[in-house]
Amino acid sequence: MKLIKLLEKIAYTVVQGNENIDVTTLVYDSRKAEKGSVFVCLKGYNSDGHSFAPKAAQLGAAAVIAEDDISLPENVTIIKVENTRVALAYMSAAYFDYPATHLKTVAVTGTKGKTTTVGMIRSILQCGGIKTGTIGTVGIVIGDEITKTNNTTPESYEIQQAMRKMVDQGCGCMVIEASSLGLKWHRTDAIDFDYGVFTNFSDDHIGGAEHKDLAEYLSCKALLFKQCKLGLINTDDKSADKITANATCEIESFGFDRGCDIYACGDKLISKPFLGVHFNTGGKLELSADVPIPGHFNVYNALAALSVCRHFDISTNAMIEGLRKATVKGRVESVSVPGNYTLLIDYAHNAVSMENVLKTLREYHPHRLITMFGAGGNRPKVRRYEMGEVSGRLSDLSVITTDNPRFEEPMDIINDILTGIKKTDGNYIVIPDRREAIRWCIENAEGGDIIVLAGKGHEDYQEIRGVKHHLDEREVVADVLQSLKN
Repeated sequence: MKLIKLLEKIAYTVVQGNENIDVTTLVYDSRKAEKGSVFVCLKGYNSDGHSFAPKAAQLGAAAVIAEDDISLPENVTIIKVENTRVALAYMSAAYFDYPATHLKTVAVTGTKGKTTTVGMIRSILQCGGIKTGTIGTVGIVIGDEITKTNNTTPESYEIQQAMRKMVDQGCGCMVIEASSLGLKWHRTDAIDFDYGVFTNFSDDHIGGAEHKDLAEYLSCKALLFKQCKLGLINTDDKSADKITANATCEIESFGFDRGCDIYACGDKLISKPFLGVHFNTGGKLELSADVPIPGHFNVYNALAALSVCRHFDISTNAMIEGLRKATVKGRVESVSVPGNYTLLIDYAHNAVSMENVLKTLREYHPHRLITMFGAGGNRPKVRRYEMGEVSGRLSDLSVITTDNPRFEEPMDIINDILTGIKKTDGNYIVIPDRREAIRWCIENAEGGDIIVLAGKGHEDYQEIRGVKHHLDEREVVADVLQSLKN
């Protein structure tokens, strides 16, 4: 492949060498450079790729893409661009032969609901016969294969690589969680999305390596609507007007307001055959649907999914069936058990998310609400106090156990949680071994109970002393049930 081919859609200056050279691989990690590679220098919060350019050259890189002045041996071509992150996105698209042109593309942004909405869209489209790949918190999902990623929205190279794989495996659509940082750092650049979705906006991701303030956080989410053809907007959200203020796409709305293009009405919680919510829609789409994910707020996620999917050539029945089958790994995910109780796995790992989940489940009037949880090590201690207090206040019983202790002693973390829980009159027990804690919950379940295994969600590991040990709570539950059966 010629370097000039990879550069065809970006402005650049040849500082040294020749852009007509042959290159083998495209890399942004200098450790992956080899003979003939083109290395792109990315600037991050903690490191600057320009400092690794000599290492890439030493390993055989034929060309380096930079935005700062660098000095390298004469046999290495140096290309200067305004922004190397933008360059990587467009070069990756060219490297994988523009896979987005062979897919319908959907991006979902918002503070909450991205993962659930992406899962619902995928479920609906696949019920309608459209094989759909997704990229997000769960990882890259194509068929039954899940590839883990380091970020909700991975680097542009990984996105383009994933889309190429989707095309090659017969997918007709790609749906991605477009995080504010993913948009800020140009990871989704080079994709002209067919549909962009806005779920909601609230205070989050401020400070440190994330956003300097709330205004920047919102402006980054709004970037999506300069990068898509049609924006589907939750206009019930108070930030909707700011999100769309500078949009260049067409806009459609969803919400409970009857002036929306698609609106919800008649919503109610349901407990059978699953914990979920029922609702009807009106406007440009009329149907009646059940969603097997608890909470009134999931009506918004379902409306977002329907707002997208109605533009595909699929039936209303496929939409209804897709919502009824929708499950999201680690998001109040129901696990099948033989008893007359409900067992859920959820990613809630801080006080805010835990309170949201427990208040939602309280609305279903369980016999007992039992919450099993721990807290992450090497994280602010206040988070543990708050989680203990929330669970003590909202649960009938808290089962305190170990999460990811990292480099801390598990009992030190548990004692911090107990500091919070003792501020309440909530009942609790301590079972440090997470597997044994799950076993205890199952063995002591009573009819009508709702049991939440909180904190791990989609994760399938437990991090102890820098080592990730395999731990998938679904497998643990299956093992416990099998041992009880035996």
